[in-house]
Amino acid sequence: MIYVFLADGFEETEAIAPIDMLRRAEKDVVTVGIKNDGVRSSHGVPVLCDITDMQVELDERLEMIVLPGGMPGTLNLEANAVVNAAIDYCVKHEIPIGAICAAPSILGKKGLLSGRNATCFPGFEKYLSGAKLAESKVVTDGIFTTAAGAGAAVDFGLELVRVLCGEHDSKRIRAAIQCAN
Repeated sequence: MIYVFLADGFEETEAIAPIDMLRRAEKDVVTVGIKNDGVRSSHGVPVLCDITDMQVELDERLEMIVLPGGMPGTLNLEANAVVNAAIDYCVKHEIPIGAICAAPSILGKKGLLSGRNATCFPGFEKYLSGAKLAESKVVTDGIFTTAAGAGAAVDFGLELVRVLCGEHDSKRIRAAIQCAN
C-alpha cells in the first residue's frame, strides 16, 4: 500500500501524476486527506480522498509514502503529526519516501537528506540541510526520491514505479503514455 498525503493547498499535478503512474503499475495507492477526506488544491480543485489521516495504519503493508508539494500544502503536511509519524516509520523500516517540489523541505528540516543527493523546487534548497543538490529534475538516493516541481511530476511518478517495480515496468508505462525520455 502506498499513502499519498494530500493537504489543503497541495499542487494537483504533483499528486495526480504519481498516483496515475503508480496505479498503472497496479500498485495499491491510497489518498490520505489531512483533517478531512475532502481537500482543495492550491488552484482550488476539490479532491475526495480515500481516507483521512486519522485512518492511517503504519504497518507491514506500507510500501511507500508520497508527499506532493504546493503551498500552503507543504506547510500543512509538515505540521501534521500523522505525516511526521509516517515519515519516521518509513525511515526506521527503510520504506521509500517520495517528495516533490517544496515537500523535500519537510525531509530536509528533519535532517533526513544530509549527505544525500536531492532536488526541490528552486528557492527551497536552503531547507535541504546538508543535502548534495542535484541538477536533475528527479533523483533517488537511498529510500528518498525527490523531484523539482510540477513539470517533473510524470517523471517523478515513473521513478517511483522504478523504485517499487523495477526498470522494466517504468519503461513499459513510459512507452504506453508516450512520454519522451
